[in-house]
Amino acid sequence: MSETDNTAEPGGSPALEQTTAKNQEPTAVDTELGKTVAALTADDLEPAGRRQLLGRLVGDIRRRGLGQVFKPTAAVRWMSDVVTDVAPHIPIRDLETLRRHFPGLDDDDLADRLIRNAALSTGGVGAAGGGVASIQWVAPPTLLSAPILLAAETIAVVAVELKLIGELHEIYGQPVRGSLGQRAGALLQSWSQQRGVNPLLPGVGVGTVLGTAARKELQSTLLKRFGRNLTTLGPLLTGAAVAGYLNRRATRNLGEHIRKDLRKVKRRALDG
Repeated sequence: MSETDNTAEPGGSPALEQTTAKNQEPTAVDTELGKTVAALTADDLEPAGRRQLLGRLVGDIRRRGLGQVFKPTAAVRWMSDVVTDVAPHIPIRDLETLRRHFPGLDDDDLADRLIRNAALSTGGVGAAGGGVASIQWVAPPTLLSAPILLAAETIAVVAVELKLIGELHEIYGQPVRGSLGQRAGALLQSWSQQRGVNPLLPGVGVGTVLGTAARKELQSTLLKRFGRNLTTLGPLLTGAAVAGYLNRRATRNLGEHIRKDLRKVKRRALDG
């Protein structure tokens, strides 16, 4: 899943095309949603730009299927479907591109930079979501949009973390191989388990991977993240502050877990 970001330099690889879990052609809504999520993964977004993209994502989610977000048992399944659909669309920079963007850094320093940037990005998503919610609470509460805002924030955070996982694999010499669907499925499984991708497992498509135990694992992890994002709805700006802090901490912990796992695999490979 080695790709340049949305502001790819000349000669860079094109953005990943969207592939649905059921191998269907993506709809116009799905394509726009994928583009919005991909844009939200950039690590140099200004707060105003992030709020604008988060607002656009809320609109994309409304068009994707508003009703299911309000059914507790269906909401997580719905989010897992959306995350699965947009995962192949997330731009993962290859090692050469990362070296060009962050010159002079060794592997560990580069990993530190990526983890820090991803944590700032997800913290910014939480702050942006909290800011939107605080505006809603000043006026009569717009409860209709609350579940959609939470879903948008959760999906955006997962996308940033999937990009981080893919790029950490690039840094430590273990790029995720296979087709777009296979790479997306491997990254989703890695995110759910907070472990590096096991290269010995046979590659399978997103629909196959997430149609078994991995889908349940993804849904369970998404449920935890969705619940944590409820802090976004705190009164005034307290929701923004708490959501931003929790997102930063969770992303940093995820990055450190993945890096630790990749280091072990690399050491074993060198010893072997």
